Amino acid sequence: MLSMDDSTKFILKRLIRRIPLQMLQKTLSKWTYLREDLDSLDFKQSKYIFTECLLSLFEEKGTTVKRITELEMIYVIENPNQGMWHGFQLSDAEEDAPTVDLIQFKEQFKAHLIELNSHVSIKIKKHTDEAIWIRIAWGSNFTNPNHLKPTYAVHHLQTPYVFVNGLSLKHKPLLFQALVLATRYGSMKDAHLSGRKLTAIRDLLMRQYQQMFPTKHPRPLQEKNPVPTNPKIEKEQAVNTENRMQVACEAFGDGKLPELQKAVYQLETKFRDDSNKTLKSREEPFRGVVEFSSTNLLESLRHAVSSGIAATPVSALLPAITQKRRNRFIITDK
Repeated sequence: MLSMDDSTKFILKRLIRRIPLQMLQKTLSKWTYLREDLDSLDFKQSKYIFTECLLSLFEEKGTTVKRITELEMIYVIENPNQGMWHGFQLSDAEEDAPTVDLIQFKEQFKAHLIELNSHVSIKIKKHTDEAIWIRIAWGSNFTNPNHLKPTYAVHHLQTPYVFVNGLSLKHKPLLFQALVLATRYGSMKDAHLSGRKLTAIRDLLMRQYQQMFPTKHPRPLQEKNPVPTNPKIEKEQAVNTENRMQVACEAFGDGKLPELQKAVYQLETKFRDDSNKTLKSREEPFRGVVEFSSTNLLESLRHAVSSGIAATPVSALLPAITQKRRNRFIITDK
């Protein structure tokens, strides 16, 4: 019987404590390694007692770090809206890029990354929505792979999009080079789109939500849930209401929107206020940051326009979030 070393115990203990008690049973049931032992576990115990019992079981089974990473991936894949995700886009595809399959990708990615850094631990898993999930624990010539701070990357084969969580600047070029070579692309660039909800930035970048596009002849949208109103007020405001709704949906989309939480505009423009001669006379650009935040920013902006809170036409800077599929912008005079 194998026993776990102290570092393995620590990694396992931290993972179990990270998973909420109400999710533990569902998460553990999807882990084939523990399938035969599930009936012996009492999920009605307190989290502390349950954790101790679980750790004892893993100790008896001689659970390895490799097994623990399997459990972590199950939990992260089922609960992806954690941490900060960043969107990237592959470009300059080679002719055979659309033919790359999962087996080829796995073999090529691992081979290229290990060639760049032999002290890494890589695990790749295909999810039910066809997304390829990659977990990387980075090490160096002097350290073992750090499983406490892994990098996660999500890639949909036959698309140019990659979403990354937990990537340091030091390891960024290594991951990018391995991804570019494994997917048969020429380069990879920042999409300037980030957020704590992977599903939101994925849907926005890959346009997986209902959109509308501007038209020179606005037409009334059919109201999904009509609300009784005063006939006189309705007649007086009908045209304005329809136009505002049309503009709002064209700018931000129709139906359910990706739950983006933030948009940042970095200003690097000439100061143009005549009342402040000192700032206006400066040759260097005026720098500042404007940030919009909400639990669902796109929904908030759409509501502000459709309800008349925000003026129309909408500033081109706001619809740029959906049109350019970004939430970080640098605004210059050019």
